[in-house]
Amino acid sequence: MDSTHHALLARVAAMYYDEELNQADIGKALGLSRVKVYRLLKEARASGVVQINIHWPIQRNAELERGLVERFGLRHALVLTRNGTAEDEVLREVGRLGAQYLDGVLRDGNTMAICLGRSTHEVVNAMRPRAPVEGRARLRVAQAVGSIPYSMQEFDSATIGRQLAEKLGGDVLYLSSPMMADTPESADVIRRQPHVQATLDAARNADVALIGIGSLDSSTERLIEAGFTTPADVKALRKHGAVGDLAGRMFDIDGKDDFAHNRRVIGITHDDLRRIPITLASVSGPERAPAIIGALRSGTIRVLCTDDATAAGVLSA
Repeated sequence: MDSTHHALLARVAAMYYDEELNQADIGKALGLSRVKVYRLLKEARASGVVQINIHWPIQRNAELERGLVERFGLRHALVLTRNGTAEDEVLREVGRLGAQYLDGVLRDGNTMAICLGRSTHEVVNAMRPRAPVEGRARLRVAQAVGSIPYSMQEFDSATIGRQLAEKLGGDVLYLSSPMMADTPESADVIRRQPHVQATLDAARNADVALIGIGSLDSSTERLIEAGFTTPADVKALRKHGAVGDLAGRMFDIDGKDDFAHNRRVIGITHDDLRRIPITLASVSGPERAPAIIGALRSGTIRVLCTDDATAAGVLSA
């Protein structure tokens, strides 16, 4: 499709869907027949120039939510009722649920710390754009952990942060650093760089943090692919009880993060997360129950967003 025709499709669609003009009025304004306008609107839908998403009401499981809050001392638990939702759509629906929560708590002038991962990507992807309001401070987004190159770019915290800022009309503080350094000493040098330190300070002092919970297998697969760790290192982590990660830092089933691996991570710590007023963790998958339990026991999470099958698996473990 050439750019001229693309622009025509977009113009006709905007007049019909945004300006709410009827097809006859559009045809008159553009010098087109009503039949031509109808065909252009149909083509706009078929080609993806226009995409219509129907957001069905999200059903929640109050009993499981109460169970999670009582057992782990959470501020809130948000549990999606699957109701036959296809497996590959569950995380997207959990993302919608998380987005609705954030839409209700984010305020003008807030700073939001954001971590990498598909679950955080789905939350941000589901958030509704906000029109800028003159005179109001905009949201500031701080990248809370360094980047993973190559295969994770779509779900990297820098990419997600930029997407969020564009939707909500804010600014991004990028963490110009890899997620891990080769040695703890190298990590210390990177953290002391003024621009890195400034972004980490902003993330530490955020009003809201959006994080995912990685299982040991899913997290270490990414780290191996990026060259940050080796299969032998992963074997050692597993031997010492690691079950998952938060903001790139490994923890065990009791939520303790005393692993040498973590000294190489460039990002906010679990102590930093505990001081952030609202930390929302979005996660799905009953197989991740050990990682979720460890994360909840760490005291870093105020709000858990998940689905009923995952919540039931956590409560029954």
